[in-house]
Amino acid sequence: MKSFWQIVLVGSLLTFGDLLPGKHDVFAQEVATTPEVPWTQVWTQPSVVAEIETIVKAVRPEEIRRHLFYLAKDPLPFRKLNYTRPGQEKNTLYEADDYLTRQLMSWGYEVRREEVRVQAFRRDPNKPKAHQYSPPASEDPWYLAYNLYAEKKGRRVPEEIILLLAHKDSQSWVDSPGANDNAIGTSGLLEIARVLAQYPSDRTIRLLWCNEEHTPWTSVTAAQKAKERGDKIIAVINLDGIGAKSAEDTAAGKKTNVILFTLPEGEPIAQLAFAANERFGIGLEQRIDKRPRPGDDDGSFVRAGYPAAVVMIGSYPYADPNYHTEDDIPERTDVVNAAMTVQVALATVITLDRMP
Repeated sequence: MKSFWQIVLVGSLLTFGDLLPGKHDVFAQEVATTPEVPWTQVWTQPSVVAEIETIVKAVRPEEIRRHLFYLAKDPLPFRKLNYTRPGQEKNTLYEADDYLTRQLMSWGYEVRREEVRVQAFRRDPNKPKAHQYSPPASEDPWYLAYNLYAEKKGRRVPEEIILLLAHKDSQSWVDSPGANDNAIGTSGLLEIARVLAQYPSDRTIRLLWCNEEHTPWTSVTAAQKAKERGDKIIAVINLDGIGAKSAEDTAAGKKTNVILFTLPEGEPIAQLAFAANERFGIGLEQRIDKRPRPGDDDGSFVRAGYPAAVVMIGSYPYADPNYHTEDDIPERTDVVNAAMTVQVALATVITLDRMP
């Protein structure tokens, strides 16, 4: 019987023709009946199916909303190293780090911090609004940013690591609350931590909150250090802009999720997430797409030699009309959509964890 790691090295088992609109019923039938699909080994076990269903139902949109409004409205207007609120001693990104740490410790996690030296981006008003970031000058100040880690050690195969991550900072060059980018992913990952706090994992589940709106991205350090240690990361799942979509899709009430992979080793994870949405009746309108090159924080791990990586995002190309602006406020996020994406991520992780 193949391990998941062997399956990933083999690559894709189904074609994208099975994933096109109108083929969902066919795809779901094939997943249910084709023994070559690896996750059917897990989904034929009633105890594991019941476990996944219980975990999926434990997701609380109100908890995601609570974190979101704390991190992107009150008391924190945003999360960046180059702004300190009046009367406070710490910048708003450090305040966010403290909040995340308190939440994680209250659920029994030990939190590890990893230092990375970064600078804030400058702003170039001659560029389009959403892309006005520009490189810092050599004389600009340097800051210490922190990757935050929480981890559940696996009982059966602890050397195999499933990594979930989200970037927690908002834009360093503009006073944007960064609600969809990416307080919502940060909050979704916190909800995953809460739901999994008492989960007895077979493999090690590592949670990482990094920073990508300052430079250099701290996920690069996280990925490179993992490679230097020889960490056996079998899957990377990035939550970035979950539930963020166009104004038209928002008005239509659509609940969307796009699962992006870069290299063939990431495609089985994308297919598993697609199938999990169907199998557990989560109800997202999903599609899978292949990136032409590594991007976002999952791309940092691809470049470091961890190709089994995906990102879950509400739209691709990214269609949030408030991207990188002061109007990216929590009131304009779709928390229910984000919670559904968290459910898909959890179903994917538990399936991977329970594979032989």
